[in-house]
Amino acid sequence: MTHGWYDILNVYELDSPALVLYQDRIMHNITAMIDRAGAPDLLIPHIKTAKIPQVVALYQAQGVSMFKCATIAEAEMLLMTGAQTVIIAHQLVGPKIERLIALCHAYPHAFIATLVDCRDIASVLQSRFALQAMTINVFVDVNSGMNRSGHPLNEDFVELYKYLHTLPNLQVQGLHVYDGHIRDTDFSLRTEHILADFAHVDAMLNRLNEEGFPVPMIIAGGTPAFSTHAHRAQDSTQFFCSPGTAVFWDFGYGDKLCEQNYLHAAIVLGRIISKPAPNLITLDIGHKAISSENPLDKRMRILNWDDAGIHYALHSHSEEHSVIELTDNDAWQHMHVGDIVYALPYHVCPTVNLYDEAYIVEQGMVSDVWNVLARKRRITI
Repeated sequence: MTHGWYDILNVYELDSPALVLYQDRIMHNITAMIDRAGAPDLLIPHIKTAKIPQVVALYQAQGVSMFKCATIAEAEMLLMTGAQTVIIAHQLVGPKIERLIALCHAYPHAFIATLVDCRDIASVLQSRFALQAMTINVFVDVNSGMNRSGHPLNEDFVELYKYLHTLPNLQVQGLHVYDGHIRDTDFSLRTEHILADFAHVDAMLNRLNEEGFPVPMIIAGGTPAFSTHAHRAQDSTQFFCSPGTAVFWDFGYGDKLCEQNYLHAAIVLGRIISKPAPNLITLDIGHKAISSENPLDKRMRILNWDDAGIHYALHSHSEEHSVIELTDNDAWQHMHVGDIVYALPYHVCPTVNLYDEAYIVEQGMVSDVWNVLARKRRITI
C-alpha cells in the first residue's frame, strides 16, 4: 500500500463524497502568497475559492486585512469574520444593489466597494445611495483583453472616469484589472503577454494623470498573473495583487503555473461503489462532488492510484457516478467495492462550492469540520 500526504488515519469514519482540507498546507500557501507579494498588506486575496470563515481567520492571523469576493454572501461572510476592507469584484445589478445597501447599513465602519464598468449602473448606484444619504466606494472594472467584463481602454474610458467623479454618492477608489485569460505554461511567455496587455493600463494611468486625477488604487490579476504583478506591487504603494485559487491549489493551475510553489490542500474523498464490468470501476464522485465544466481528462486525478502506478482514464461522468477505465486487469482485480480514493480536482473553486462543509485534517487526522458558509446565495442579507 502506498502512503501520501493526503492519507487520513481515521478515513473510515468519513462519509463520501466529501471535501477534505489540509490545514498545514493551507497555511503554507498563505505564507507563500505573502512571501511572493512581499508583505501581507500588498495582498487582496479573492475568497471565492475558500468561502470559509476559518480560512479568512488564517489569512488574518498572518496580517492580511483586505479581501476580494464575488457575491453578497461572500462579502457578508468576510464582514462577519471581521474583515474591514471588502471589495465585491462584480458589477451588481437588480436586487443585488438593495442588498449592497443593506450590507453597508449593517457594517457602517467597514470599507465596502463594488465594481462599475458603465454609466447605467453608476447612475443607479448614485440614485439609490443618494436616497439613503450614503456613499459607496467603486472601482472601475477594466477590460484588458479577457472580454468577460469591464470597460475597454479607449477614449470613452476617460469620459466614464470623469463622469463617475461627478456623482457625489460614489467614491472612485481605483481600477480593477483582471487578466485571467493569460495562462501560458511558459512563465517568460506568460509574463511577456501580461506586460504587453498591462502597457495599455499604464498608458491609461498616464492619461488620467494628465487629466488631473490622483493616482488610483490598482487591484490586478488573479493567480496566473500573480508571479508577474507581485514585482510591481512591491514597487508601488497603490498596486495590489489578488490571487484566489492559490490558497487550495489544484492540478489545473499546478500543471500550468510551474513557477508557483503552492501545495495541493484540498481533495475530494470518494469510494469505489461498483465494478460493473471488467476493467471498469465506479466511484461516488459525480457532478455533484467535483467540478465538471471541463473535458473528461480535466476533472480529477486519483492520487493514491497515481502513486501506485495505476493507469486509468475517466470513461464517463454523471450526477452521482464517475466510471473509470483501467488499462491493467491485475490492478482491477485487486480493487474492492468500498475502497477509498483521494481525488484531486482539476478546478478546485467550483468544487468547494458543491459542499456545505469540509473535513479538516491536521497531522493525518480529521480534527474539525468547517462550514462552507459563503457557498450560500444568501446568508442573512
